[in-house]
Amino acid sequence: MKLSAWAKQKGLTYQTAWNLYKKNQISNAYALSTGTIIVDEDAKKSNKKEHIVVYARVSSSENKKYLDSQIQRVVDFCNAKGWNVHQSVKEVGSGLNDKRQQLLKILEQGKATKLVVEHRDRLTRFGFNFIQLVCDKIDCELVVVNETLDDKKELIDDFTSIITSFCARIYGMRRGSRKKTKIEEVITDESD
Repeated sequence: MKLSAWAKQKGLTYQTAWNLYKKNQISNAYALSTGTIIVDEDAKKSNKKEHIVVYARVSSSENKKYLDSQIQRVVDFCNAKGWNVHQSVKEVGSGLNDKRQQLLKILEQGKATKLVVEHRDRLTRFGFNFIQLVCDKIDCELVVVNETLDDKKELIDDFTSIITSFCARIYGMRRGSRKKTKIEEVITDESD
């Protein structure tokens, strides 16, 4: 693919991609005789043995029972694509916490060629693009099974996550859950 398309796919400006190419930081990029820069994605993938990791997360131990069904849905997705799952990782921890041991272990090892999650928020509540950047650096494709296409809904979900987190810290989990429900009702009514 052309350097411009590669830059767009990675969420970079063309100038940034050009600078990376000039510094030889895109190992599978080369220039044609016409001057067009090509990034060979297939060459990058062929250097690494396929290792597909399925990741599931829930926020609290109360929801731990949902981990198995979450993993099963993602494994079914992988099977439908013809991918062999090599590792299933389950974790209990807040999506706002950046010190989740299992996720960090996957990223530090750098063995994974695909990291498959059900929803973006199962990976992290915020900072998804940072994790995407880390995955790109270790040649790991980040696959989200159910990608939200509605920006308005995603923004409301993010806002609700922030409020829920702060309410839970201030009022305790049970009371925070009630406040979250009330806030969701108000936001949904006002957005319609």
